[in-house]
Amino acid sequence: MTQKQSIAVLFYIRKAKSTRSKMAPIYMRITVNGQRAEISLQRDVEVNKWNPAAGMVTGSSEAAKSLNQYITYWRQRTYDAQESLIKDGRLATAAAIKLLLTGGSANQKTLMEVFTFHNDRLLERVGIDHSPATHVRYQTTKGHVLEFMQAKYGTSDIYLSHLGNGFAADFYHYLITIRKCNPNTSAKYVKNLKRITRYAMLNEWITRDPFMGFSPAVKPVERGFLTMEELELIEAKKMVSPRLEQVKDLFIFACYTGLAYIDVANLKPENISKGINGSLWINTHRQKTNVPSNIPLLAKAAEIIEKYHNHPQAVTSDRLLPVLSNQKLNAYLKEIGDVCGITKNLTFHLARHTFATTITLTNGVSIESVSAMLGHTNIKTTQIYAKVVQKKVAEDMENLARKLSAHSSNEIVKKSNQ
Repeated sequence: MTQKQSIAVLFYIRKAKSTRSKMAPIYMRITVNGQRAEISLQRDVEVNKWNPAAGMVTGSSEAAKSLNQYITYWRQRTYDAQESLIKDGRLATAAAIKLLLTGGSANQKTLMEVFTFHNDRLLERVGIDHSPATHVRYQTTKGHVLEFMQAKYGTSDIYLSHLGNGFAADFYHYLITIRKCNPNTSAKYVKNLKRITRYAMLNEWITRDPFMGFSPAVKPVERGFLTMEELELIEAKKMVSPRLEQVKDLFIFACYTGLAYIDVANLKPENISKGINGSLWINTHRQKTNVPSNIPLLAKAAEIIEKYHNHPQAVTSDRLLPVLSNQKLNAYLKEIGDVCGITKNLTFHLARHTFATTITLTNGVSIESVSAMLGHTNIKTTQIYAKVVQKKVAEDMENLARKLSAHSSNEIVKKSNQ
């Protein structure tokens, strides 16, 4: 809901600062929606000649007329400044009006200016050390922030100096309640916003982090994966059409390499080479992070590469495998899940989780090696999979304990009946 930007302008004197000659300085107080800002008019008036109710000087002397004209001039300037800010699509807070009146706005950056500058620079580095998805993510965040400011404040921009934890908290609330984003997604958008203000600090456009005290919690997400039994079920299932067979093979390839969809789609024949141990490896860089991902080629993955070695689509596009769009792959995978009787939500990214858990960590591959193969920039990301494995081990051991307990009970019963 757009907030109405009501404004009040009050002129007063500060008697506490009056001189021995009973002269006191004149101040102007600007109040917008309960928020105040004060400006010294750099003029003094005799205390006994000030009319507090009118906010003017009493008397008809030339000095009184001059001071009253000066007060009227500042009042009009204040209203004009508010109008100018609103016309420019900026938030007309009391602080913003003061900034404009005192000539400080020339060196002030706004949030949207910094967002645009940051995102434009990021776009120039796409393909070098950033992926297109990263640019899209910040553009999306910028769009959400713009919509939030328009809905909450009726403006399309705000000075960096006027940001605070209240802005970030309100933005998070807006994402959850109005945009209907889940809490984790909303927290990620806030995180992107905080990176923009830190970027402004780096460029010395602000001297403090306005959102330092606000960090919405991110709840741990349960990583889905296929068990070995489920994976073998898919591998063994004969598909009714060549297209489903192709999708199945691509999915299995990802299960045995841990590559994300875009990285599978980008693989070229030259990405396969002999490794340090003389066997074949995949040598590539993750598009998402541009981090190297070097993976020894397991037999199942090698078989699929050989199977599609001369596939027309792969040859024409100079790709290792004939990859469909991610949307089509996921649609066909749902069909494969139904055919195989697997109730889990079968998506292409599930293959990456399956590689991390069922194929590697469960079989004793070190977490450091798994992290390197997955191309993670932080081993904490990989540790999420390790926790999943630990949970699975705990469940298996509980099942084993129950079976052993049942077996022990049966043995006791048998002996007692003898």
